[in-house]
Amino acid sequence: QVQPVESGGGLVQAGGSLRLSCAASGHAFKTYAMGWFRQAPGQEREFVEREFVAAFSWSGVHTAISDSVKGRFTISRDSANNMMYLQMNSLKPEDTAVYYCAFRGPSKDGSWYVPRTRYEYDDWGQGTQVTVSS
Repeated sequence: QVQPVESGGGLVQAGGSLRLSCAASGHAFKTYAMGWFRQAPGQEREFVEREFVAAFSWSGVHTAISDSVKGRFTISRDSANNMMYLQMNSLKPEDTAVYYCAFRGPSKDGSWYVPRTRYEYDDWGQGTQVTVSS
């Protein structure tokens, strides 16, 4: 198991920035695809799907990012230190959510493939809350 751990969430005003971090086992950075998802708060008894934000292929070469955050969020990784990051700029109230990092592996797909649905990922962190005030 990878057992990822997220950090870096918090409360920020609209237009501000945050950087989320995800720490995981070293072996995951060699053969696992990895990415970020978010789950916004729902109304009582309302199920809100976990939304794809950004991800790397297992090779670490290819990335994908959601249209809803393109131009504002950047995904990056430091394989030497077993860390993945999500830099979030120009935050909006609709970015408010619990953010999760997730891993899929090992080497389940072509080196170019970037998984984009929650069902493709096997290991999840506990999440970190991001709240953007207007």
